[in-house]
This record gives sequence, C-alpha cells and structure tokens, in this order.
Amino acid sequence: MPLPRERIYTIDDIYALPEGERAELIDGQIYYMAPPSRKHQRIALEISATIREYIRKNNGPCEVDIAPFAVFLNRNDKTYVEPDISVICDPDKLNDKGCSGAPDWIIEIVSPSSRAMDYLTKLLNYKIAGVREYWIVDPDKNRVTVYRFGIDKVDEYSFTDDIPAGIYPGFSINLSKLDI
Repeated sequence: MPLPRERIYTIDDIYALPEGERAELIDGQIYYMAPPSRKHQRIALEISATIREYIRKNNGPCEVDIAPFAVFLNRNDKTYVEPDISVICDPDKLNDKGCSGAPDWIIEIVSPSSRAMDYLTKLLNYKIAGVREYWIVDPDKNRVTVYRFGIDKVDEYSFTDDIPAGIYPGFSINLSKLDI
C-alpha cells in the first residue's frame, strides 16, 4: 500500500478560505492564525506609527504596512505570510495584492499561538528570502530579538532599551516610551 501523499497548498487555497478566516502559507503548508490580543494590536500600532513618522520626517522612500498585509515572500504561489509589520523600500515590490518579494524589515509580535512560528519557521524563511532585518517582539518576556541578516548579527534588547533600526542609521525605538 503506498504512503499517503502530503497535500501541497497554494495561494489559491488561501484566497478560497471562508471570509474572516486568516492563515499563512509556508512552503505549501497552511498555518491558521488565531486573532491577536488587544495588547498585540497596541504594540503593532505604536511601533508602526513610530516607524511611519520617522520615514515621513526624513522623506524616506519606504512604506510601512501592518497585518493583515499580504507578503508573497518567495515570489511563488507556495509561500504567503502576513507579518505584523512590514517595511518595504523598493516600490517595485508593491502591487494591489501586497508585497511580491522580501520586505526590508519585518517585525513580528509574539503571541502564545505564534511562538514557534516566529522564532523558528518564519526566522528561517525570512532569512532565506532576503529580509534585511527581522525583529521578534516578545511581550511575555519584555524582550526584542533583532536579527540583522545582511551582517549575520543577533542582538537582544529589553523593552526599556533604545533599539537601533539597522536599515535606518541613527533611528531607534524604545518600547517603554510607546503607549502600549
């Protein structure tokens, strides 16, 4: 008797989900997403507003988008993610559906149901896809882990630290100073 074949899903399967059901697609596998908590949403809102304000003040070319925002990470139909915050500096990657290719900077806010995805699965996929900088904001631990893939550097910060944004020299974010 042959072994059962594992189903490989595509973007079409994501778009066929019932209205309001959220999921991500990584390497052809669907990962369903629980709704975020209020604290999760406050953190995402405050960080994204801080980044957007910095970009505006400095007439930067980058765009900040928050989930749900489609990122077709590998420019194929088998990987689709919705990072909590995406910063895209190449306007050619943006279209009406979202971002086609790797954002420059991704920030994920850890939820109890997303811990393994954020620290393992997404970390590897973001690095391989060419994301320049990846922050994992962990509210339960009051910790931010920063991966700067271009220079293979990992740093850990507390919420009270000034956390430098590698893609913007001279810009940092201190989460304890935000309204979260």
